[in-house]
Amino acid sequence: KRRRGLASGNVKMATDLGELLVPYMPTIRVPRTGDRVFKSECAFSYDSPESEGGLYVCMNTFLGFGREHVERHYHKTGQSVYMHLKRHVKEKATGAAGGAISRRRNGKVFLDLELNRDFNGVDYEYEDEAKLVIFPDHFEIPLPNIEELPALVTIACDAVLNASSPYKKQEADSWEEEIQVSKHARSLRQQENGVRIPPSGWKCAKCEMRENLWLNLTDGSVLCGKWFFDGSGGNGHALEHYKETNFPLAVKLDTITPDGADIYSFDEEEAVLDPHISEHLLHFGIDMLQMQRTENGHHTDNDVQPCVSDWEVIQESSLKLKPVYGSGYTGIKNLANSCYLSTTMQVLFSIPEFQRAYVGNLQRIFDYSPLDPTQDFSTQMAKLGHGLLSGQYSKPPMKSELIEQVMKEEYKQQQRGISPKMFKALVSKGHPEFSSDRQQDAHEFFLHLINLVERNSSGSENPGDVFRFLVEERVQCCQTQKVRYTQRIDYLMQLPVPLEAASNREELIAYESKRKEAEENMRPPPEPVRARIPFTACLQAFTEPENVPDFWSSALQAKSAGVKTSRFASFPEYMVMQIKKFTFGVDWVPKKLDVSVDVPDFLDLNRLRATGLQTGEAELPDLTPPIVIPEDTRAPEIDESSVMQLAEMGFPLEACRKAVYYTGNMGAEMAFNWIIAHMEEPDFAEPLAIPSYMEPDLPSPSFPTISALDNQPPEESISILTSMGFPRHHTIQALKATNNNLERALDWIFTHPDCEDESEAMSDTAETEPNNNNQDLSSYELFAFISHMGSSTMSGHYVCHIKKEGRWLIYNDHKVCLSERPPKDLGYMYFYRRLSSC
Repeated sequence: KRRRGLASGNVKMATDLGELLVPYMPTIRVPRTGDRVFKSECAFSYDSPESEGGLYVCMNTFLGFGREHVERHYHKTGQSVYMHLKRHVKEKATGAAGGAISRRRNGKVFLDLELNRDFNGVDYEYEDEAKLVIFPDHFEIPLPNIEELPALVTIACDAVLNASSPYKKQEADSWEEEIQVSKHARSLRQQENGVRIPPSGWKCAKCEMRENLWLNLTDGSVLCGKWFFDGSGGNGHALEHYKETNFPLAVKLDTITPDGADIYSFDEEEAVLDPHISEHLLHFGIDMLQMQRTENGHHTDNDVQPCVSDWEVIQESSLKLKPVYGSGYTGIKNLANSCYLSTTMQVLFSIPEFQRAYVGNLQRIFDYSPLDPTQDFSTQMAKLGHGLLSGQYSKPPMKSELIEQVMKEEYKQQQRGISPKMFKALVSKGHPEFSSDRQQDAHEFFLHLINLVERNSSGSENPGDVFRFLVEERVQCCQTQKVRYTQRIDYLMQLPVPLEAASNREELIAYESKRKEAEENMRPPPEPVRARIPFTACLQAFTEPENVPDFWSSALQAKSAGVKTSRFASFPEYMVMQIKKFTFGVDWVPKKLDVSVDVPDFLDLNRLRATGLQTGEAELPDLTPPIVIPEDTRAPEIDESSVMQLAEMGFPLEACRKAVYYTGNMGAEMAFNWIIAHMEEPDFAEPLAIPSYMEPDLPSPSFPTISALDNQPPEESISILTSMGFPRHHTIQALKATNNNLERALDWIFTHPDCEDESEAMSDTAETEPNNNNQDLSSYELFAFISHMGSSTMSGHYVCHIKKEGRWLIYNDHKVCLSERPPKDLGYMYFYRRLSSC
């Protein structure tokens, strides 16, 4: 490649520079409002101005390209003028007294880039260099060059250099209104009354409300709110307290995180900021600094904390882990709570089918990418996969660098990882949750990404098919005993966590007693005890029948009681298993069950294979409810206050309307239970459709009926029957068949003695060694798992462990190390590979 220095005499100076640029002037643009300028990252790689070859920014499209990819863009588009950006990182010279001497060639840093944390700001300095490069001859024009360049070119260059990050622009646009600092924040006087707020067990001081609670920052009173939106959510005691005392500021208890909290000013009648909130909370025993973690997203919320050792055990932070480098050992930087994305992508690109689909077809994908590759899913997947697998961004430090660091006693790992900003912006575009900076559920992101893979694989290989399997659902009418078999597609197996099956049940009962005693006496809670759940109990809970809400029996032509069981009609190449640790607390905030599950290395799911219609079974008629146009076409009456209360929790508006309607306007709590019972249904967020058939006569009292909320028999009834020695699954079947009547359930058990005991059968599905005699499509080996630390999907941190070349590794953001003690029992999502495909 030829490079000619325009100031060296090969080309005439001054007026000739303008003449040289004349042919290209129509292609040089000044960035307008809405234009995104990519001056920190290549569209096809993770090259940046800090890379050896720097970054080339097209002066027409404002896309950035590394040295290996700029020629492709030139040949595809014919755009010839690029701005070349290069950041030089230099060690400062040391003077006679040992102090660093600052020296810079151009005396300024003008690129809006993150500082490289691997370089100590005291010992290193930055020099930024910019120049125009004209292709194909690679003529170079150093910048700034105001006197010699046409005015339009100078304006365009300045606009590119001063342009904001395209990601910062999106973040700024998402804010509609800026919250102001309260006028009371600095002068707030707090009473020395000895009040200390416990981490849980909050209740309004004037009523029994346990949600929407606010802590008054003057006297420490905990009172319920009422003033939001339509006045729902409490009895207004916090507002009444202000009117009585004029204590102006309150903080919502379930919003306190290391990043801040929701604060309301009664006097100013709006949400406000309090720059001194950490000091004000510490006055009442809430130490926000203790909640802070060293990495972005590494924190838990203020509710009941899991065992403190979670963070240390899962991250193996008490061990001196050996970092690894090279192909497949590249970390991913955390972009403020993006670890759910990083761990998912690390596991996916450890699977050969994903490697082949994107990295194996890298050149074809790049060559046929659209004019804006930043908006092309396949291009960004290929870019991410290559970044993780090439080893180009995971190189060990030079031996000389290690020696120098040891001499300076400041050795630190040189693992930088790659930044997924462009990838995250694309895959989260238009999604209300993933496009935010809040922590998210890795399970939900996995399904979201598989959906994107499928949508963007038209006419080509779909690597997401390796997770695809068919579920056979058997629904039985409890009155007629007739059945219906249907199949649906799924990509993930969700295992319930039966807490009553804990092997350390006595220890848990003792802890719960101590916790309640501490809560009543306003003392700190005891050290938490983690429930140890056998994996076989989770599998057995998965196989147990569940009630079908609002079941309409085509045999009876009426509503009746129905039960459903699920089995595998087919098995995937890779089985993804989620332990359903997340639930909802009494304060309506998602919480996580603190459990340990002895997940096996080898798994045989043959006993969960679907059987289809069995001999002696009668099928339900293939009929649908009769359609009758109702005479009353008025809109249904719906309590809008309850709807808004649910919608504020983040549930879809139409789902909230349905929940309130189907629970008879009996309040937000009943509607919330309906949401939890129906949120997995495919039409969960669809608009409310009033049933168009006339209700039949109610069944006689002797027929078992079912409520939409009765998904499971009461635990008290189950415990009574299991204490008599009957198997759990048998007692659940009996209670469901008798509408939870204990006496009739006991008779049902004695009259159905041949009910298969699945407890022993389930134990055969978990094996410590592979069963060589049964290596069929249902036998699997564990090769990766994702773990979550923290007490809620709204906070915490994710890491993943992956088995490669016979050894376990831990991927913790940008750090990749050999794992010494992989905590398999504390995982959240488990990834199994079919043994026959190993």
